Amino acid sequence: MPYGDQVFLIDDGSIEEGQFLLEDLSKKNPSVFLIRLPCNQGKGAAVMTGFEAAFKQGFTHALQIDADGQHDFSDISNFIEYSREYPENIVSGQPIYDSSIPKSRLFGRYISHFWVWVETLSFDIKDSMCGFRVYPLDPIISMLKDTTLCQRMDFDTEILVRLYWRGVPTHFIKTRIVYPLDGISHFNYLTDNWRIIKLHTRLFFGMLKRLSCLIRRKFQK
Repeated sequence: MPYGDQVFLIDDGSIEEGQFLLEDLSKKNPSVFLIRLPCNQGKGAAVMTGFEAAFKQGFTHALQIDADGQHDFSDISNFIEYSREYPENIVSGQPIYDSSIPKSRLFGRYISHFWVWVETLSFDIKDSMCGFRVYPLDPIISMLKDTTLCQRMDFDTEILVRLYWRGVPTHFIKTRIVYPLDGISHFNYLTDNWRIIKLHTRLFFGMLKRLSCLIRRKFQK
């Protein structure tokens, strides 16, 4: 592993062939720690499982990157470098898209961004759906003690908004995103978009309960 750190590989209910490949990978790489979930629980559940495992082993931060082939791994060093300089920040990708992105996905992302700006009363969160981030673990583990987060594709947006409400800043690094022609996405247009709609409804009412605090923070900047 080029970065010399422990890798927590979460098998989120893979089929038998996938289980064999992941098992083989972990055996050949001592730095890869395989955690197998008994059934598919969703991206959010897999990521939170990794967070908790890393925290228990004494790690303070976790770099999370989706395995869909869309992200530029050469940017990892930039993310780690910034996180080391500002350890209290979340470091998140701010996508630079090329022509491969489906227009429906791009449009849907901007609708979600709009609602995030409403829910935070700010433009601080420049992108709420990128699956390439470095997280400080302390505020996340603390939040998970009293907050149940979404377990599927709506996780990325919810965790940024809720950590923003708790005063955790996010820094964005521009990074190239490519949608491979032969890529496999597990995003379901119907069910996952419905989950995102329900999420923004909950977050909107959550914002109303925190309205005075958010307004006060806005004028303190």
